[in-house]
Amino acid sequence: MCFSEFLAENGKIDTIERDVERIEQAKINIKNVEVEDKINIYEGDAVEILPTLNEKYDMVFIDAAKGKYPFFLQQALRLISTNGVIFADNILYKGYVMSDYNKHKQRTAVRNLREYIKEVSENPDLETEILEVGDGLAISRIK
Repeated sequence: MCFSEFLAENGKIDTIERDVERIEQAKINIKNVEVEDKINIYEGDAVEILPTLNEKYDMVFIDAAKGKYPFFLQQALRLISTNGVIFADNILYKGYVMSDYNKHKQRTAVRNLREYIKEVSENPDLETEILEVGDGLAISRIK
């Protein structure tokens, strides 16, 4: 809803959520602030929904399963418009990504977040900054 304040005229937001309780709360909040005409909620798993989308987006915000960030990056790069920006939230994952953390429970998430950072840092078509605020935020601009 905060993003909707900065939309261009006739701009739209598509969001994906699979948690039923969060969907219902989002619908209530969206109605309460009267932005139903600006925000569309896709209900389900982003891994299944993203490949079906073909719109071009000026901005993509990734805040989902940490172990799937490389997949989300692949989809974001497919969907992002020229000069678009990709934000990836929680990219440093409690500091684990920048340490020698290797506990089994989080190993896949940490490995895949490191892969995401490597990909956005080495991709010649992207200009990326990683901010060490909160749990980390990667901001990648299409060159």
